[in-house]
Amino acid sequence: MKKVECIIKPFKLDDVKAAICNLGIDGMTVSEVRGFGRQKGHTELYRGAEYRIDFIPKIKIELVVAGDQVEAVVSAVQLEASTGRIGDGKIFVSNIEDSIRIRTGESGNDSL
Repeated sequence: MKKVECIIKPFKLDDVKAAICNLGIDGMTVSEVRGFGRQKGHTELYRGAEYRIDFIPKIKIELVVAGDQVEAVVSAVQLEASTGRIGDGKIFVSNIEDSIRIRTGESGNDSL
C-alpha cells in the first residue's frame, strides 16, 4: 500500500477529484492548507496599502491506495492539476505498512 499526498491549487480540486474517482478510488481526505515553495508568496494592494502574503492557500489531498494503483493516480493528478505555471503543487508517495478498517477489523488492501 502507498500513501499519495497531493498539494494543489484550490480551483483544481473538482477536476482532480473527478479524475481520481474515475479510477475507482473510493475515498480521500481533503484539507485546506497554506504554504509556499519557489513561489515565495505575493504582494497585494488593499485600500491603498500594500501587504505581503507569504503563505498561499492550497488544497492537500491524501489517499491510501494499493501499490498497483499508484502510477495511475499520480498520472491523473498530474494531468488534472497542471496549469503550466509556478505553484501548481507537488505529489508525494510514501509506503504504508498496514491499514485497518475500524468497523470490520479488515486489514491491508481489504480495508481500502
